[in-house]
Amino acid sequence: MTSESWQPPGGFDAACTRCPRLASYLAAARRTHPDYYARPVPAFGAAQPRILIVGLAPGFHGANRTGRPFTGDYAGRLLYSTLCELGLANRAESLAVGDGLALRGVRISNAVKCAPPANKPLPREIAGCNAYLQAELTQLEGLHVLVALGRIAHDAACLALGIRRAALPFGHGREHAIPGDRWLLDSYHCSRYNTQTRRLTTEMFRSVLGRACELAESAGSGTVGM
Repeated sequence: MTSESWQPPGGFDAACTRCPRLASYLAAARRTHPDYYARPVPAFGAAQPRILIVGLAPGFHGANRTGRPFTGDYAGRLLYSTLCELGLANRAESLAVGDGLALRGVRISNAVKCAPPANKPLPREIAGCNAYLQAELTQLEGLHVLVALGRIAHDAACLALGIRRAALPFGHGREHAIPGDRWLLDSYHCSRYNTQTRRLTTEMFRSVLGRACELAESAGSGTVGM
């Protein structure tokens, strides 16, 4: 297994301050929480994955604290336990950078790289950050499947791909054929709210990620996961 916080050349910028509101929010976070990472969070996982999972944005006390997507908060519980069950991760928990977690054939990124106030990025911030997702998609040559966690991630993926949102309506479990012999799959976000209200169940989430594995395997040689 390989697992790296890989930074695409000309893409991700750990010192980015292009969104003034987010930059100010993170600067304040570094003052009040000096042990927090509190910077743009890089993607995590295989350098050349077949599956890319796109979330919303770093959680303030999760990825914003640890510096790794879906790490150290509730939202990552269902994600990493499901990846482990499917053979895409070597452990079911993501606690902190350096905990030994490794991913296989999959990479996790976010539509917005910085933690936003109230976990709600503004439309201009989503658009401003999209260049990083575009760069990532361009450089992932072996990518076959994108999994969007929530409508914002879905819309960001469409923007990065140059596809009108109206052409690919978001809906949990929907599968969209996209250019380059690739697929975009939709899931509700694995947030505390969605899981506790049962809008998203373990079975629903596993079905989407399991289908992503099937599509990735059918498009390439070998298997994704176990």
